[in-house]
Parts: sequence; structure tokens; C-alpha cells
Amino acid sequence: MHVTLLTVGKTDVPWVRESLNIYVSRLCHYVPFTLTEIPELKNVSSLDSAQIKSREGELILKAVKPSDELVLLDERGREYSSLEFSSMLEEKMSRGGRDLVFVIGGAYGFSPKVYDRADGKISLSRMTFSHQMVRTIFAEQLYRAFTIMRGEPYHHE
Repeated sequence: MHVTLLTVGKTDVPWVRESLNIYVSRLCHYVPFTLTEIPELKNVSSLDSAQIKSREGELILKAVKPSDELVLLDERGREYSSLEFSSMLEEKMSRGGRDLVFVIGGAYGFSPKVYDRADGKISLSRMTFSHQMVRTIFAEQLYRAFTIMRGEPYHHE
């Protein structure tokens, strides 16, 4: 199984990029992992939020293979504890087969077509985080999940 974190827009805040890179490098020791950034749309001042979501949605769907399991990071998704998230990942890995793609959308969320294609939705919190910071927070949670699977001392409970 290959795991991808697909994001809309580049990580352009230096300290966020540095933190994200730490977890990306750590994840590669546990699972084939890729961070894929879809460039932000240009010249969008004349577009409304629905049009922006639609165009971003087209780019997201182009980046996903039909065989991928697509999980959206979405405020209306299911919330997991770190242990529950680790168990969910472990179950998906034990079934094998499909690559897993987690998607962090743009500022306006996802288009209806992306929601229709999604196999699941998860929420990191009921709070709202910047799209920049969510990347690092989620990468850390992925890393934490793999350390829990391996019984490593990173997670304390």
C-alpha cells in the first residue's frame, strides 16, 4: 500500500514546510509515502467559491487513480482518537490492494464531484486550522499512527 497526502496549494510558510518535511521523512521509514501539492489556481478574483471548488476538484480528481481509496480531510468527517486512527489505518493496510490518498482541499473545501468520488471523510477537530498547518498536523498524526502500530514509544497513553 502506498499513502499519499494530496494538498491544494504549496506549503509556503517556511516553518510549516520545515515541520512538514520532518514528518514526511519519518513516514518514509514506515510506508511508501508521497506528498503531492497541486498548484493554487491563478487569476481567480473573478470566480466565486463554487467555481473555485469546481476547478480545484478537477485537479484533485486528475491526481487520483480510479483504484485509489480517497479520504477527504473535512470538517464534517469522522473524528478519531490517535489510537482509533492507527487501528483504522492498520485495518486498511491488512486488506491491502488499494493505495490510500488523503486530501486537504483549498480554502473553500471540496466540489460535489470530489465528495461523490470520496471513499471516506475524516476530521482532525471541530476547530478550524489554516490549510498550511493542517498539512503538518495530519502528517504528524500519520507518523504517530505508524509508531502506535509498531509499539514504539512515541505515543504515550
